[in-house]
Amino acid sequence: MSSPLTPFKVTVCGIPELTRHGGSGVSHVLSLLDTHHPSPDALGDYGAIDHELLRFDDVVAEFPGFVACGEADVRRILALGERLRAAGEGARHLLVHCHAGISRSTASAAVLMAQFNPGRETEAFLRILDLRPHAWPNTRIVEFADRLLERQGALLEGLVAYRRALLERKPQLRQVIVNIGRGHELPS
Repeated sequence: MSSPLTPFKVTVCGIPELTRHGGSGVSHVLSLLDTHHPSPDALGDYGAIDHELLRFDDVVAEFPGFVACGEADVRRILALGERLRAAGEGARHLLVHCHAGISRSTASAAVLMAQFNPGRETEAFLRILDLRPHAWPNTRIVEFADRLLERQGALLEGLVAYRRALLERKPQLRQVIVNIGRGHELPS
């Protein structure tokens, strides 16, 4: 049996689920919101937390009218990872959320789990199957993280392994992915 990816609990959720986690000892929160969405009121119930708020839309390329994540955003995600490491035992519980807990949050959670586990990138992505069994992590976040962490494609390989495993469990999702315009992300 391999060692855990993190010494702290990791939770991924959407905005509607935030109220469920306010009393669960969350020490760090990563919020990934659309550019004009207000900060969720539920986060006020979390007490003293290290909170990183990023605003970009859930797109995987530059599109008119949308703000795609950029390298600076992913650097801030990785900086939160460094703060988690520096917090030691004070890092008890990381909560990562976006609007639905499907794309931006799952990509970021996998990246954060892989950040301190070179060689375990696929394991980090497969952990998402347990955390959010219906997720489709945002490719753009993973691409930037792979480059910034100098993983030479290992994070992207982990993402593909995750998608293959998910589609094996839930083949009906293939058509859903095509219907939302992200069919180009389906593993061949």
